[in-house]
Amino acid sequence: MSELEWEQATVIRLSKMADYGIVIVTQLVRADGQQKSASDVAAETQIPQPTVSKIMKQLVRAGVLNSVRGVNGGYDLAKPKDRITVADVIEALDGPIALTSCMDADDESCGIEALCLARPNWQRINDAIRDALDSITIEEMSQTIPPAFMAAPADEADKVGAL
Repeated sequence: MSELEWEQATVIRLSKMADYGIVIVTQLVRADGQQKSASDVAAETQIPQPTVSKIMKQLVRAGVLNSVRGVNGGYDLAKPKDRITVADVIEALDGPIALTSCMDADDESCGIEALCLARPNWQRINDAIRDALDSITIEEMSQTIPPAFMAAPADEADKVGAL
């Protein structure tokens, strides 16, 4: 499937900027409190430096990152790593999480909103996705293998031990 076909077939998809933003912020989590320059983060993540700079500036404006100017300056987290969520990063870069245009408070493009019977269910779905993204912290995203995936179910561990 070509990229164009994928884009046309996909209904729910994270923007490239939001995806990069999560990668950048998780890289800062791994820095363990040390400030990093945009060029350092670009080199470590292989994301183009101009894109990293643009994203980091947006994350500073949204209160996700701090920026310090000067020779020893750089970027670091504005809040503890367990208080920044995936939803925070996505909303900082893409705006409010909304699956359909009628769920976006700024979009008035739906001509049937007043008669739409699906709207309340779209709101429930939108809220569920927003809540899920808000329940995952950047600290969790920065872990190579989250602890929840490290423990094998008891019967699976027994099967492995029996081999």
